[in-house]
Amino acid sequence: MRQLSVISICLCSALVLAACSGPTSEEEVERAIQDVIASDEASLNEIMLSVADPNEAAAYYRRLLSEQPDRIDYQRGLGTSLVRAKKSVEAAAVWRNVTQHPLSNNDDKVDYADALIRAGEWDEAEVVLDSIPPTIETYKRYRLEAMVADSNNEWDHADSFYETAVGLTTKPSSVLNNWGYSKLTRGDFQDAERLFFEALNYDRDLFTAKNNLVLARGAQRNYKMPVIEVSQVERAQLLYTLALSAVKQGDITIGKGLLQDAIDTHPQHFEEAVRSLRALESNISN
Repeated sequence: MRQLSVISICLCSALVLAACSGPTSEEEVERAIQDVIASDEASLNEIMLSVADPNEAAAYYRRLLSEQPDRIDYQRGLGTSLVRAKKSVEAAAVWRNVTQHPLSNNDDKVDYADALIRAGEWDEAEVVLDSIPPTIETYKRYRLEAMVADSNNEWDHADSFYETAVGLTTKPSSVLNNWGYSKLTRGDFQDAERLFFEALNYDRDLFTAKNNLVLARGAQRNYKMPVIEVSQVERAQLLYTLALSAVKQGDITIGKGLLQDAIDTHPQHFEEAVRSLRALESNISN
């Protein structure tokens, strides 16, 4: 209803402007109206694909597609909204249809591969990426190529793709975090630590990089908190992560101390840490 009101206001404005400018043909009035409608629709689409609730956005695009099923921009909007709503299987099905549309392009294939990876369909995602010409050199394409190479344990290829992806964006924090996690799983803890620090240089609020950083340090039996900007809650959670790393490696006394630090640091009751400490003390006493 609100959308119709906005469009109505814009149409009235267009007609007033047309009337004020002197004699105007019906074609010019119609063209002005269509320009206003297109502009309003573009603004609404931008909102739906960014700040709107993803489930509401998906419902919005489904409604549009029920009226105009061949509009590829609506299909893309639905696929993007489903990805944002974490409905990856549905999103992959939508993006598959998009890639079969006469107006589809290679960027649509990249988005299809992204949805497939989110749905756990790694082999199919690799096939889709292989079908994209090598001349398509985008950040998203190389980030996905790196992730697929990771899944195949093709470390040299993964490193090359990650490095290329980092160079193709001004906001590389998430891909640096992914690259660091790849290094972490390979046991290259020092390089992983460096990449997590680098990710935080670009985005100091990226908690996954902070958590992965203490995992990399803990794997080297370095249980000191890194010098990074954290909130009180984040500090408690990172101390908890370090504690679990210490316990996993047999450093029980250190782990107990870190658990207690996490409990003392958290501004509220830290149930997970309390439960872990009690379990640890119970095992020791037995």
